[in-house]
Amino acid sequence: MQVFRVGLLQMRAGPDLALNVRRGEEWCRRAAAAGADVALFPEMWSNGYEIFGTDDWTGAAVRATDPYVLHFRRLARELRLSIVLTLLERVSEGVRNTALVIDRDGEVLTDYAKMHTCSWGPEAACTPGEPAEVVSLDLGDRGVVDVGVMICFDRELPETARMLMLAGAEVILTPNACRLDEVRLTQFRVRAFENAVGVAMANYAHSPEQSARAVSPHTRFNGRSVAYSPIAFDAAEDVVDQTLVEAGEDEGVFLAEFDLAAMRRYRESSVWGRRFRRPGAYGALASAASGP
Repeated sequence: MQVFRVGLLQMRAGPDLALNVRRGEEWCRRAAAAGADVALFPEMWSNGYEIFGTDDWTGAAVRATDPYVLHFRRLARELRLSIVLTLLERVSEGVRNTALVIDRDGEVLTDYAKMHTCSWGPEAACTPGEPAEVVSLDLGDRGVVDVGVMICFDRELPETARMLMLAGAEVILTPNACRLDEVRLTQFRVRAFENAVGVAMANYAHSPEQSARAVSPHTRFNGRSVAYSPIAFDAAEDVVDQTLVEAGEDEGVFLAEFDLAAMRRYRESSVWGRRFRRPGAYGALASAASGP
């Protein structure tokens, strides 16, 4: 079986960067020991997506050349583990909500800044990014897998996953930081189904202390990290469960195994994804006049 294993790092964090580095390393080691090919962090791990005042929050941003990133690049190389590392990134134009895809040689394959930033609260200070690049992760004797990244609110807009599918993504990796409910989980499963791609999302574990500090119910983290296969029907066209992982509220490394060979066969015959699209009919979707 040609399997791609994603380790969902469902952890607790706070605004202490040094502590987050130590805990992040510990859980990456756990993911590697469990057989993961890639460790997926929740959104903005560098500060635990803690909201503690806009000025202080942006002041805690780190650069991609800072020790925080270099530490995890060395760790990836040591463990032979790809890592999707998240951070509030300091750039020349301000700050960005960023995910770095680090391969198992410790090289940064791509840096993606959240395209659909939340325009409320401190995240409104973030500069939105451009559409993510799809990159290939080396799986050794199992070949490669093409992955893309979207971050939290990106997954609530169908265009994000669709663009990644069209760019060749087989699996979409999604750092997250919000309360997950049945509506959002169903929405995320539909992203897998409608695009014929695998999806995996890592969220923060529940913490009573963090919930007490949260500025709104939306930012009271509750775990429930998930992964879904795109395969919704078997060869007899009977419905099958797409769920690969659905975690509870507590901390853990949750391993999602994507059967790449089965997914690729399914994508070749699927009526979903790109097969029956009619781009010429979709002009209104690209028109700025179609939104506020």
